[in-house]
Amino acid sequence: MKASSFARPAVALLFVLCGWCLCLGTYARPKPAASGYHLIKTIPLPPAPGDVEYFDYITVDAEARRVYVSHRTEVVVLNADDYTVVGKIGDLKLCHGVALVNELGKGFITDGDAEKVVIFDIKSLKITGEIKTNQPDTDSILYDPASKFLFTINGHSANTTVIDPVKEVVVKNIELGGNNVETAVADGKGMVYGNNVDKNDIVAIDSRGLQIKTRWPVAPEGQPTSMGMDRKNRRLFSGGRGPQMLVMMDADSGKVIQSLPITAGVDATIFEPETGMLFVSTREGMLHIYHEDTPNKLSEVETIKTEYGAKTMGLDSKTHNLYLSTSDFNPPAAPTEKQPHPLPRAKQGNFRVLVYGR
Repeated sequence: MKASSFARPAVALLFVLCGWCLCLGTYARPKPAASGYHLIKTIPLPPAPGDVEYFDYITVDAEARRVYVSHRTEVVVLNADDYTVVGKIGDLKLCHGVALVNELGKGFITDGDAEKVVIFDIKSLKITGEIKTNQPDTDSILYDPASKFLFTINGHSANTTVIDPVKEVVVKNIELGGNNVETAVADGKGMVYGNNVDKNDIVAIDSRGLQIKTRWPVAPEGQPTSMGMDRKNRRLFSGGRGPQMLVMMDADSGKVIQSLPITAGVDATIFEPETGMLFVSTREGMLHIYHEDTPNKLSEVETIKTEYGAKTMGLDSKTHNLYLSTSDFNPPAAPTEKQPHPLPRAKQGNFRVLVYGR
């Protein structure tokens, strides 16, 4: 049937509105009224060998249902469904991060005090080898699927060690400048972005050419420490310790799009692409939850009180559960000229993992 002249504008308007809605669905998501996150489980874990309490990164393998918890001289592996201990990877000096290369069946642990990366079999959890970085404070680690290299971020060495996980050898050390660097993220397309703490900038590294492409200042944030990424929309999220801010940046231009205040001692920032939620955990025991309404706008959903020291975090993409670790703490030592603002020190014997879910 032929449309009347009156119907044609109405049909045209309908197409325009539908197109607008499709664009809105692509670029904007409704902000949730509340996240619904609350503490669902506390998992106490026994002391790790050694005389000082220490804990760091948490890595979740959502498909294999395993949670890797860094705990001083060992990595504790939990079952992500019933929270039991699956096994431990021990005999480390001071472990930090865990990276998994599932297609190789290998896992990699940074041992900062030993200046090396320990290799283990993902199925058996048995150590199969090691790679010496010879870099003090070999700290965080990530696997870049574009270059198929591992990158360790070596804190006080202020560089990154590039490792071939197949040959299990060091490919190159890249100096990042400054005196202290922290964690990094990979975009999966050939770029790795790392926080440069004392320089207050982000270093963009060509992961195939293995060279620094550019640097971007993070102001008004300072001492950038944590980092997450929305890979689809090319957005970086960096959390800083002084000034205590979270910034959203364009991953191609380095432009700071938005900045938001956070609490002290940020250490983890995780973006969940399925929900558009952004999680930021801090030493003060606060879990900041934001929502990416559009690629240019974050809005605060809520801030949840966790426990002091619960600054490291992992996300289970299957259940949406968050894992944080902490301990009880002694009062801070008396201030000195070298350390005018000492922090509380963790006590041994009460290390625990906190599970937050909806």
